[in-house]
Amino acid sequence: MKKIMIILSIIVVIFVSTKTTEDLIIPDESIRIRVIANSNNSKDQLIKNVVRNNIEKEVTNLLANVTNIDEARTLLEENIDLINERVEDVLVKNNYDVSYKVDFGYNLFPEKKYKGVVYEEGYYESVVVTLGEGKGDNWWCVLFPPLCLMETSSSDLEEIEYKSFIKEIIDKYF
Repeated sequence: MKKIMIILSIIVVIFVSTKTTEDLIIPDESIRIRVIANSNNSKDQLIKNVVRNNIEKEVTNLLANVTNIDEARTLLEENIDLINERVEDVLVKNNYDVSYKVDFGYNLFPEKKYKGVVYEEGYYESVVVTLGEGKGDNWWCVLFPPLCLMETSSSDLEEIEYKSFIKEIIDKYF
């Protein structure tokens, strides 16, 4: 019995370690969001982050119970004015006098490397908010399905407990 468990454990370890990053690829039927800063100066980047936080919160609430891409698309189309208003509110509240554009459609995304995964450059269905000249660093995530690619803070990582299914089996039987 022990030999079978060891062989089974080895097979599982090999399977898990050779698994590709296919699970990390964004689905074809997805809608992204992107916020592009005016420039890379600290004020422009700060405003980008404030806009991002406000829009992300608004759109997350809007799409909270959505189960398919057609419904997500319809809700975004119907609420594009609301997104425009949120951007305008942030800019006015922060005395940030710059033009902006909100576009929902197929927009160009540059190549992005994130945690060892390369997301290819291409045109993707998305909501894109461009602040001013749009020459600064950008932030993006996936609105639908909700797969935001936000970094966690180091304090969040300290609270995570990692477990290994294989180790638990080995501990149980050996």
